[in-house]
Amino acid sequence: MTFETEDRHRQSALKLPKSQSTRCASRDLVGDRRPLGEANSDWAQLRAPTPQNRAPSGPHVEALAPEREDQHGEHDNEARRDEPRRSILRRRPFAFVGALILLFVALPAGYLYWDYASHFESTDDAFIAARQFTIAPKVPGYLTAVPVTDNEHVVAGQVIARIDDRDYRNALAQAKAQVAAARANIENIDAQIVVQQAQIHANQAQVDQAQAALVFAEQQAKRYQELAATALAGTVQDAQRYTSGLRQQQAAVESAQGTLALARRQIEALKAQRSSAVANLGLRKAQRDQAQLDLSHTIVTADQPGRVVQLSAAVGEFAQPGTNLTMFVPDDIWVWANFKETQLDYMRPRQRVTLEIDAYPERTIRAHVDSVQPGSGTAFSLLPVENATGNYVKIVQRVPVKLVMDDPPGDVALGPGMSVVPTVRIDPAPSLLERLEAWL
Repeated sequence: MTFETEDRHRQSALKLPKSQSTRCASRDLVGDRRPLGEANSDWAQLRAPTPQNRAPSGPHVEALAPEREDQHGEHDNEARRDEPRRSILRRRPFAFVGALILLFVALPAGYLYWDYASHFESTDDAFIAARQFTIAPKVPGYLTAVPVTDNEHVVAGQVIARIDDRDYRNALAQAKAQVAAARANIENIDAQIVVQQAQIHANQAQVDQAQAALVFAEQQAKRYQELAATALAGTVQDAQRYTSGLRQQQAAVESAQGTLALARRQIEALKAQRSSAVANLGLRKAQRDQAQLDLSHTIVTADQPGRVVQLSAAVGEFAQPGTNLTMFVPDDIWVWANFKETQLDYMRPRQRVTLEIDAYPERTIRAHVDSVQPGSGTAFSLLPVENATGNYVKIVQRVPVKLVMDDPPGDVALGPGMSVVPTVRIDPAPSLLERLEAWL
């Protein structure tokens, strides 16, 4: 619609007769009581152009002008709806081409990522673990030196604390003296055994002498008894005297034999005393070794390499046996990774693992799967879950998997409780992305 057409319409509105506009205004104020057909006809007459009456009517011009503008807007909207709609390719060609390029790039990239990720299993429920323990003295005493400090790394055999050893040195010297006394007692008994053996030889000689004299007495008694019987050259008195001498000689032989038996019994008693002395020597040696061991316990050392943690020992402190001097974290550490039970289908020992430690995000540590615990973590807790009573809701359990580092770094502090994110390669075959990287 042109500007000339609008001017003609406005001029027609200005040429409305005053009587009709006044009557229309009065109808608007008091309400039109006539039938609907008559009202519409009057309204049509009111809007019709009347070129005869050129008297302007200001207020009615202001009321009709917006109505004309709304009609023009409706005509414009209808004109726009009548125009043919253009396609999205013509309206936004660059956006359409960009979306196609993105689609063709995103689909292969998404598949490559899915294929690569399917070769791995990962979890954020993993922590470093170690068999940490407390170091305590075995013997009581005052601490004279603590040559280590907090969080210090020590090697096997390095001194951690020293206890006053004067009492233990005296006890060791006393034990050594008792060992020497026991040895001297054994030597004394050995000498007595040698003397007694000589005495046995002497008694044996006396027995032999008495037996020889007994043989001669027997011969003399027999001879004189025969002479007395024949009454040729002997008397009865001589026969009786030699018979009495024979009996005395027999008693002498028995006395010598008794003395020999007593000497032999005495040497058996000396041998028993020697056995007791040997046992006493063994006891004294054990006491000496215990005293020497107690003396060695006055020096508290590290049995394996590790770190001293939470050191509480101080010089001058009286340490009782079992008193906690410090915590010790060995260098032998590993990772407990609590994987979901649905992630264990293809997980086996000796599979490669990549560890990312939260404390050192720039480090990547290589490890391997050592073992999988035969049971969930809740099964070995202090209060295991009892699912036989009450309502049951199935929950995916977590199973601890032990991961051992291949080459743990020595320039950083790794200890129990530190968070780790392990990634286990469950499929050793190369993925499509890795094959493409190797090909390129």
